[in-house]
Amino acid sequence: MNDCLMVGKPNVGKTLFLLNFAEFLGVKIGEITKENPDGSLESKIYRLEQAKATLVGSEPHTTRGLLSLTVGLPMGKGKTRLTLVDSTGLTDSIHTVAEVRRAMVQTLRRLRKADLILHLLDAAEIGESPAALAEIDRQIARYASSRCPYAILPNKMDLPAAMAGLRSIKEAFPNQNILPVSALQRTGFREVKAFVSKNL
Repeated sequence: MNDCLMVGKPNVGKTLFLLNFAEFLGVKIGEITKENPDGSLESKIYRLEQAKATLVGSEPHTTRGLLSLTVGLPMGKGKTRLTLVDSTGLTDSIHTVAEVRRAMVQTLRRLRKADLILHLLDAAEIGESPAALAEIDRQIARYASSRCPYAILPNKMDLPAAMAGLRSIKEAFPNQNILPVSALQRTGFREVKAFVSKNL
């Protein structure tokens, strides 16, 4: 089974993207498994609307562990199974909370194992300056693009500053696959699906 890891800074929209992308792929009810940094597992069956209300939050590091959901992706006359994996947001600095630090380490370990990597950036936050990109995003891009199929997803393209952010991202990463999306409005999902399908 292939897995596709969502990675990026806190609050770039990884969890909402995963859930809305799964819904775009036809999932309405799914079993979401949380792998805690200590290795313990918790699984729960959610309606995806319920999952969004429970798992998506505005506070940084709402996700403290790996969240996975297996979906069926149409391939030819059948379907292939793909596990979408959400992760704890990564930061340039060392976090003051031990639980968050452990969850970040868990994300970095999973980064080394993923079959595909989708790297979400907040295009609206970056705006007109490539210098606004965090060093951690530059490091993710260098590492991930060298080890498996990888795409950058400038997110929040529904916000006014996002077009300027998209230009900045393209300037900073001229040789990468860049697929603009709005996790909230579900735009760009067809292109992401095509990228994922091509690289399975």
